[in-house]
Amino acid sequence: MSIFIIAEIGINHNGDVGIAKQLIDVAKDAGADAVKFQKRTIDLVYTKEMLDSPRESPWGNTQRAQKEGLEFGLKEYQEIDAYCREKEIEWFASAWDLESQKFLRQFNLKYNKVASAMIVYKDLVKEIASEKKHTFISTGMTELAQIDRTVEIFKKAGCPFELMHCVSTYPMEDEDANLNRIKALRDRYNCNVGYSGHEVGLAVSYASAALGITSLERHITLDRAMYGSDQAASIEPAGFRMLVGAVRKIEKAMGNGDIAMHPKEIPIAKKLRAHIHFESHQ
Repeated sequence: MSIFIIAEIGINHNGDVGIAKQLIDVAKDAGADAVKFQKRTIDLVYTKEMLDSPRESPWGNTQRAQKEGLEFGLKEYQEIDAYCREKEIEWFASAWDLESQKFLRQFNLKYNKVASAMIVYKDLVKEIASEKKHTFISTGMTELAQIDRTVEIFKKAGCPFELMHCVSTYPMEDEDANLNRIKALRDRYNCNVGYSGHEVGLAVSYASAALGITSLERHITLDRAMYGSDQAASIEPAGFRMLVGAVRKIEKAMGNGDIAMHPKEIPIAKKLRAHIHFESHQ
């Protein structure tokens, strides 16, 4: 089974559908299987006090202006939906509240995502599981009991899922990756496990691909110097193409583990061992 590669656009589109389409192009051209966005109902996710507080951004000088500037509504998602169908790439989104999850239903998407930040939101987790779509569950910022509860909810609902090992620091230091947790999660929950990475560079993601992950998610951006909190932990187009190409090579290189001479080795063995064969007949 091939690793399902997700290009996380998130909010790196900076509220611009044109940038979102360029990022969809990047994902498609590189060979990703899907792109992912994030959906929030601003007044449900943030308090009025927080939204009224000051924050300088390209959209104004309050937190509300910044949050609303980054948020796509129905018109934008209709455009994204049509564009992804035209480009023949899947899209889905992680919802941060119940209204957003219900909003996403109208697009008849194949996949759902439980963001690391939302794994503790029991009502939302139940709502997502009730849809019975294949769901990627990120495990950043979580304790074992929280993952236990989430897995239990999905199993009870009969909803297909896979966990995604994740460390929610932006960007993540390589030494914090703890990639051996991939096997620990797989052993504990007897399920498929992917990797959602926020590191700078590609080496850690390559290593995860060699550890038997079933999905790989990385943030993509047109330019890491662009405005936005996720840009620094994202991969630019050339890097993302390199990542997808290398992961596909790693998949092929893993093989089936058989200890036997490869058919392609037989003529070489004959040639290089000819003198041994000759000596054995003396």
